[in-house]
Amino acid sequence: MNWLIDLFTPSSHSLANTIMLYSFVIFTGIFLGKVKILGVSLGVTFVLFVGLLMGHLGFGVQPDTLHFLREFGLILFIFSIGMQVGPGFFSSFKEGGIRMNALAMLGIGLNVVVMLVIFFCQQAAGGATTIFEMVGIMSGAVTNTPGLGAAQQTMLQVNADAYDISQQMSMGYAAAYPLGVIGIILVMILIKKFFRIDVDKEIEVIEDDKKASLMAPHRVTFRLTNELIEGLTVRKLHTLISADFVLSRVETVAGNEVIPNGEYVLQKDDLVLVICSVKDEEIFNRFIGPKVEKKWEVEKGPIVSRRIIVTKTEYNGAKLGSLHMRTAYGLNVTRVNRAGVDLLASPNIRLQMGDRITVVGKLEDINSVADKLGNSMKRLNEPNLITMFIGIFLGILVGSIPLQFPGMSVPMKLGLAGGPLVVAILLSAYGTKIHLVTYTNSSANLLLREIGICLFLASVGIAAGKNFAATVFNLQGALWVGYGFLITFIPLLVVGIVARAKYKMNYLLIMGMISGNYTDPPALAYGNKVANNDYPAVAYSTVYPLTMFMRVIVAQVIILCFL
Repeated sequence: MNWLIDLFTPSSHSLANTIMLYSFVIFTGIFLGKVKILGVSLGVTFVLFVGLLMGHLGFGVQPDTLHFLREFGLILFIFSIGMQVGPGFFSSFKEGGIRMNALAMLGIGLNVVVMLVIFFCQQAAGGATTIFEMVGIMSGAVTNTPGLGAAQQTMLQVNADAYDISQQMSMGYAAAYPLGVIGIILVMILIKKFFRIDVDKEIEVIEDDKKASLMAPHRVTFRLTNELIEGLTVRKLHTLISADFVLSRVETVAGNEVIPNGEYVLQKDDLVLVICSVKDEEIFNRFIGPKVEKKWEVEKGPIVSRRIIVTKTEYNGAKLGSLHMRTAYGLNVTRVNRAGVDLLASPNIRLQMGDRITVVGKLEDINSVADKLGNSMKRLNEPNLITMFIGIFLGILVGSIPLQFPGMSVPMKLGLAGGPLVVAILLSAYGTKIHLVTYTNSSANLLLREIGICLFLASVGIAAGKNFAATVFNLQGALWVGYGFLITFIPLLVVGIVARAKYKMNYLLIMGMISGNYTDPPALAYGNKVANNDYPAVAYSTVYPLTMFMRVIVAQVIILCFL
């Protein structure tokens, strides 16, 4: 029985004991994180609190092992986030995204201001909370774990003996986190009450706006009545109309259905199926003729429409025009679906692994192209580990580059958090240009992300648990909770009021924006439940990439400025 006693002895630091401890902390934390209190659950973050409890009970891990698991978990988590948000990172600055991201940056700035005001006020009153502990409190208040990890990693990079300070930051984070989640939801409720918002009316407004400003490609049929373009080729029509469009199919006066290539000559009374954006529909109405209602057969007859998945690596990064679909196969490509978003099939668009291209033509020709491009769901399920570890390698390299800024006593480094995040964003956004396969299915990405964050949170909790109760469950701990709530509540309320009062932003988008500003999934889940649709999630994903990046950078900058 000694082997069993040794296995469960807190002071035992054997490999088996360490693995069992991490396993217990993680599965218990995930299980308890699903429990909802007043409709809100903490999710995977509960792993941190189970780790704190086990650390308080005396369980521990050898320092080198704990340090490796914590940092490697953080790298996996950060890199997976970067690969997820990278494709939409730069496009999030377009159109309405600029305003939402600007408001999110205002929120980050106000978080820092409120934190610094509290710090200097409590210092003037003889308080003992350090700026490093305040950074931990701020990370918990905005429910941003990567910010905490980046700050801790920066601290240890500059001073390898600052382990105790790093643990204090973890305690501040844990003290502020629960009220951070509650504070976000409280702001949503207050904005709704203050502005007397009717959610049903907000849904109607946003759906009307969506119809009016739809940029995605859609199908519309016109009858050719303009004598000025009668007899012109499709290629010539493209030179006359500046908008992006695809002539998918044509039905002649005789009732024959054809796939028009660049040399097809347009004839009077042809029915032309055009793929374009809603905003450009009026252009075709004036150039070609009136819009008509017609149901085009997509499953029967000699001409069909199918979706083909790009799964062969040799076409990753290739331009759509280089495939010569019309000339070589007699097919028209009408749309490219990427990550659930339909894009117009421009010849210059670069294909990526996982793209779903919609083609129109004869079935045998479509099957030939499908074989050429792969069209294999099984291939998409295979993880691209080469890209992942190339990215981590380059991320650590970039994160180690010293950057000297005026006013800082030591050079700034992006570190093990910022470096992989920057590289992951760039690789996922532009990797196809160097024919690097960056596609990872959502399940694989989520698995890596969850494993990474669980390892990180468990490590943080176990390490900080020994002194957590003595530090937090007293007057100082109560003050930390209060500081955290102020850092959560004040900036978010200001941002919400500005968004609604000044910019008349839709309430559904406000809920998503402030959830994304604090990168908080539980708050987003609450917003989606209130809206009963995914509109808050759209705003969340718009501000999430830049916010995540800035939270990581800001936490490091504050640490370096006060060293």
